[in-house]
Amino acid sequence: MDGAVSLGKAKAVTATARKIAVLFYNALRHGMDYADPGASYYEERYRRRVINNVHRRARALGFVLQEVADDAPAGAVS
Repeated sequence: MDGAVSLGKAKAVTATARKIAVLFYNALRHGMDYADPGASYYEERYRRRVINNVHRRARALGFVLQEVADDAPAGAVS
């Protein structure tokens, strides 16, 4: 089973390297400037992805999640 895991890692590394190379080539070819979206952009994307995954898993288990009101104390259970 270890062979499948390392093959998956190798494919992921190759795919990521190719994606970066294509982006770099197109930026040079078309004279585009690189605009760094910043760390907060990636943190927000990660946060949204985690929240969506929690909602999806809750639905799969038969639960419905609700947002907590801002005025509720932290850790409140209703």
